Amino acid sequence: MNINLTLIAQLISFAVFVWFTMKYVWPPMVKAMEDRKAKIADGLAAAERGVHEQELAKKAALEKLHEARQQSAEIVSRAEKRAAEIVDEAKEQARAEGERLLAAAQAEIEQEANKAREALRTKVAELAVLGAEKILRKEINADAHKDIVDSLAKQI
Repeated sequence: MNINLTLIAQLISFAVFVWFTMKYVWPPMVKAMEDRKAKIADGLAAAERGVHEQELAKKAALEKLHEARQQSAEIVSRAEKRAAEIVDEAKEQARAEGERLLAAAQAEIEQEANKAREALRTKVAELAVLGAEKILRKEINADAHKDIVDSLAKQI
């Protein structure tokens, strides 16, 4: 065997192998690498979009939280205002009820005072009549002044 012939055969075999690889093996491998590169680029872009959307979601969540805090503060403020109104209404009702009870008590006192005055007048009138009767019995002749005594008795 000749070494030159072996080297030339190997060179031709290698050239055929390179040509076959470049023609049939290399394009699918390059296409697979390009597809992989595109998928990686898409994945990185999607990751960036996800990060951006996450930031937007955080901002939206913070806005919602801020709005919720404002609404809760407003609700608490309205509740405190309503509580103050209820307390004021209760005070006003209590004041009105107190005034009504005071007026009723004063009317009752006035009524009792009027009853007491009337009873006192009756007693004073009775005492005056009794006193006058005693004085008149001593000084007036009953037979002579019978008409006057009868008319006084009728009036009383």
